[in-house]
Amino acid sequence: MQQIVNFIIRNKTFLLYILLFAISVVFTIQNHSYHKSKFVNSANFVSGGIYTQMNEISQYFGLKHQNKLLQEENNRLRSIVSSKLETKPSFIDSLTFASTYKFTPALVLKNSYTISTNILLINKGKRDSIQQDHGVITSKGILGIVDQTSKKYATVISILNTKSKISAQLKRTNHFGTLKWNGESPNIVQLIDIPSNAKPIKGDSIITSGRSAIFPKGIPVGKITNIELDAAGDFYELDIELFNNMTNIEHVYIIENKDAQEITNLLNSKNE
Repeated sequence: MQQIVNFIIRNKTFLLYILLFAISVVFTIQNHSYHKSKFVNSANFVSGGIYTQMNEISQYFGLKHQNKLLQEENNRLRSIVSSKLETKPSFIDSLTFASTYKFTPALVLKNSYTISTNILLINKGKRDSIQQDHGVITSKGILGIVDQTSKKYATVISILNTKSKISAQLKRTNHFGTLKWNGESPNIVQLIDIPSNAKPIKGDSIITSGRSAIFPKGIPVGKITNIELDAAGDFYELDIELFNNMTNIEHVYIIENKDAQEITNLLNSKNE
């Protein structure tokens, strides 16, 4: 202990310089958007490389499970295509040439689900045309929204994040509200501001509403497990059990709305 004290006394000037330098760097990053952006990109690059190596190892041991998930997704897609071909033969052509959305596959390198502000790290970034506010889903349902991007990586604000707000609706009645998370169970999120005349039922499916430029309408979210009416009797708050198992996410799809900029410009011009 005495040696440590002697070391600090001998090098107090240098140690004070290091402390003040570190404090100045922190303040610079916090108060300047350019420096903050560069710091976030550098952090994403370093952590992304580390988690890529770890993910490659875990992928090897999880191949059987992932193959099963991909097989289930293929079966669902085959069923959808078959039913559409029977009712509307032009479905595939119109989907190919007039699609508003672009889907980019990616892998989750890091996933948190035990804190109040959970994020994910994925292996796609600016070089893959991934940008802030792109939606992220899995084969089973909604996952989150892209927040920060670097050249090769991006962070995603999970739906298990108390700051996340996404428009969603009852599939059966089309009544819509805001999807958020109360920070408790990683399997349950809340849908609020559902009007009292919606008459929700336990087991009803919840999907994205399409009322934003991020997610198309119809992306699965989960099913109702609990229904509560507010004190005034005007709105419901619903507990939604997610279709996704948020603890073992690996393969995802990033959604780009090709018309997002046009929609945003139009809304901004209306507010001016």
